[in-house]
Amino acid sequence: MTCQLPFANCQFKKIGIVKNINKMKEIKAFIKPKKVQVVVKSLRDAGFESVTLSKGEGTGAYKDPDASPSLDFRFTDSPIVKLELVYQNEETDKAVQLICGKAQTPEPGDGIIYVSEIDDAYRIKTGKSIKRFDMK
Repeated sequence: MTCQLPFANCQFKKIGIVKNINKMKEIKAFIKPKKVQVVVKSLRDAGFESVTLSKGEGTGAYKDPDASPSLDFRFTDSPIVKLELVYQNEETDKAVQLICGKAQTPEPGDGIIYVSEIDDAYRIKTGKSIKRFDMK
């Protein structure tokens, strides 16, 4: 299909939807501290070996009536742990489902998961890429 625009000529090829498996993904999951051990163990058991954890405080849509104000920040009310994980694109569903399944509690405000694309990752020791696929 060709389109004629006043400022450019362009060619479109009809190829359908193609899922890009050549990219890596990153999860940033904000979960309750009491769920960290079981989530990390489950991730490791499933083959996700490298996980980064950071303690923090936050506020979200759910306001816990028993939450105490932070000593450091006046506007936060919930302790959280940020879990970061980089993996191959085709493992997204597996990682998200595992975190959701293990981080859920009967109470509201269990957290949130963000998924982002990563162009590449390199080991500091070797300077070599850890991606499995050629992304060109």
